[in-house]
Amino acid sequence: MDKKNFFVKSHGLGNEYIVFDCSNITFDINTPNIEKICNIHFGIGSDGILLVESSSVADFKFRVFNPDGSEAEKSGNGLRIFAKYIFDYGYTCKRHFTIETMAGIVEATINKERNGKAEIITIDIGKAIFEPKQIPVNCDLPECIDFPLTIDGKIFKINCISVGNPHCVIVTDTLDEQLVKEFGPKIENHPMFPNRINIQFVKVLSDKAIQMLIWERGAGFTLASGSSSSAAATMMHKKGLVGKEIDVNMLGGQLHISVDESWNIRLCGEVQQVAEGWLSEEYVESLIKNI
Repeated sequence: MDKKNFFVKSHGLGNEYIVFDCSNITFDINTPNIEKICNIHFGIGSDGILLVESSSVADFKFRVFNPDGSEAEKSGNGLRIFAKYIFDYGYTCKRHFTIETMAGIVEATINKERNGKAEIITIDIGKAIFEPKQIPVNCDLPECIDFPLTIDGKIFKINCISVGNPHCVIVTDTLDEQLVKEFGPKIENHPMFPNRINIQFVKVLSDKAIQMLIWERGAGFTLASGSSSSAAATMMHKKGLVGKEIDVNMLGGQLHISVDESWNIRLCGEVQQVAEGWLSEEYVESLIKNI
């Protein structure tokens, strides 16, 4: 099979990514090209791009780019899509392997496969961080929990956490999509968050389940997010609102999160490939010329 400019598009609960092996592409991964490829009208259309790279510290190296061209530290759904690609396309025959990210090494496990293709994948996402400076959040308290943030006269009680990337969790009794779309970008870009932030509006359904809407840093309103699920579930556990095993319900579907006594997080859910193909020569030429 010709691997030059080969890509795979997959989704995790409607959160979609395009995967490239960096050794096989003939164009630069830069902001204009990322924006074009992720644009549904001028490219393939996606919530982001994943790159497979070689690693000296893990089995594989993962990089993830938002559709605005910014690079993220980690992505829960992105990592599951990445792991599926690695397994399905024969990079490894192991059902358990390590992945290097900007936020450290994570572990992937293929829990279930169908016809030789990975279907359900668990990611050991890492340890939750609550110390504001490490998230980072401009907050002088030991932890940023129920901190009042006022935007346009409206007060949000924010709960900040990092799971390798920064998150702001807001507990609510009513999930309002329009409110998320209105205030999501304002919270994301607030001066309190030096690296911007992901936002989750969360409603507790029971001691084992939550429901949420997501505004993702660099991507906007999103149907599902693995790191957001990890952050929201862990924060709800820290606040005593749920137990250690949590089903997270989103517009795109459900993920299962497990949190242990040391705040290590595991994320499990389905992944599905949408398509595979090759960028055309004329399209690659336009990327090289940035037109």
